[in-house]
Amino acid sequence: MDFVSIIGYLASLLVLVSFIMKDIRHLRILNSVGCATFITYGFLLHPISWPIIVTNASIIAINIYYLTKKN
Repeated sequence: MDFVSIIGYLASLLVLVSFIMKDIRHLRILNSVGCATFITYGFLLHPISWPIIVTNASIIAINIYYLTKKN
């Protein structure tokens, strides 16, 4: 298994585990880390995968919005 595939599997694992979290704040933080890993994976693919990058960057933006939103 090559390095790029390992990054992709790690990203998938992080996103999957984030959905096990009961605390929504922890879910969003771990999910953002998984999305950041997916963005790295998207840049490492040849050719670069813009759909992976744009989708996961958007999810991070949504997570940041809800993490910083005042109630």
